[in-house]
Amino acid sequence: MMNPLIVVNLKTYQQGKEVLKLCRKIEKVSKDIVVGVQVGDVYEVAHKTSLKVYCQHVDAVEPGRNTGFVAVEGVKSDGAVGVFLNHSEHPLTWDVLKKTVLRCKEVGLKTLVFAGSLKDAKRIEKLGVDYVCIEPAELVGGEVSVSTARPELIAEIGKKLKGKFLVGAGIHNHEDIEVAMKFGASGVALSSAVTTAKNPEKVLRKLLEK
Repeated sequence: MMNPLIVVNLKTYQQGKEVLKLCRKIEKVSKDIVVGVQVGDVYEVAHKTSLKVYCQHVDAVEPGRNTGFVAVEGVKSDGAVGVFLNHSEHPLTWDVLKKTVLRCKEVGLKTLVFAGSLKDAKRIEKLGVDYVCIEPAELVGGEVSVSTARPELIAEIGKKLKGKFLVGAGIHNHEDIEVAMKFGASGVALSSAVTTAKNPEKVLRKLLEK
């Protein structure tokens, strides 16, 4: 079995120096882990760690008069290698999502796009995104993982999707990852299991232990 891709969404649990402090702990476990950070933290984390940095959101705007929007060019120049789009906490309309994915492709940013269902995932996959991440909204931030609550969903996704996919929502242990990988996932996305842990390094090592 290949090594799983681990995506840690920092959300807005930490700010400023605490973000970098957490990312350095994550880096000790593996430099291959993807971290999703706020736009204001992209430069710092990208330049002071070796982690793969994804910005938690960007907008489908061209450089110019777009006050308050997040331009893909800015995120790219700050050192991000990719972006998150359409998280359940920041959903996008279909037209906006299409335009944003296109803008990311134009500047060379990878796209990890969230989907709450298989139907949405199949539609999103057709946009040519790098990863579709399946996260049933009702399980996001909960104590029960998608691997435990909806293993049949992961199995169906593995059969129906052609590209790379991740699963998220409630991932807390190595068994959750094993179930996801068994049914064809490339890895998992998690957040609170790491971001709110007293010892995030220990949590990650336990997640990855074989």
